[in-house]
Parts: sequence; C-alpha cells; structure tokens
Amino acid sequence: MRHVRGNGGLHITSQSQGVTYRVVIVGKVQGVSFRVTLREKALKHKLSGWVRNREDGAVVALLHGREDRIHDLIKWAESGPPGATVKKVMVERVKVARPPELGFAIVY
Repeated sequence: MRHVRGNGGLHITSQSQGVTYRVVIVGKVQGVSFRVTLREKALKHKLSGWVRNREDGAVVALLHGREDRIHDLIKWAESGPPGATVKKVMVERVKVARPPELGFAIVY
C-alpha cells in the first residue's frame, strides 16, 4: 500500500490536454528535500502527477501538463534544491491510458 501526502489545488481546464513525462533523477537526491521542492515547483508550473523516492537512492516523478512547463521543471531538476548533487536526469515521454489526477502528490 502506498501512502500519498498532498494533492494541492490545481486549475487545469482539461486534464486530457498536455503531455506526460517520466523523470528519474540520480545522485545525492534523497534527504535534501528534493521531493518537497519538486512538488512545490510542479504546482507553481500547474503540472499534475507524483514524485517518490526509489530504493536505489534515485527520485522518480511522473509529470503531466504543458510541455514547456515540464521542460522548465526538468531544467531545475538538473541541479535540484540546495544540498542536492545531481549526477544524471533521465527523461522519457510516456503515453498513459489516463492522465494523473489533478494535483501533485508525494508518494511514500
């Protein structure tokens, strides 16, 4: 069972519009508020999706929304919050049967 914290209020007229990307951030990205900061920035960019830690020390996120806004967030993820040391960001555009629900969650 996964526990989800936060869903934030997002105002997107149609959730079916937009694109979806899976992003994996590798490096010293856990224990530095990466997920919390990524969520805040995603909400500011009016993106929906989720972010979670992986057991291998990476952070993975599913981002849905306008492509230009996703690219802005990915650019930020290349350096991350203070204290993070990002070694690699892997980005993959994915097709999903149903876009993520409105809001942006931290998944545990």
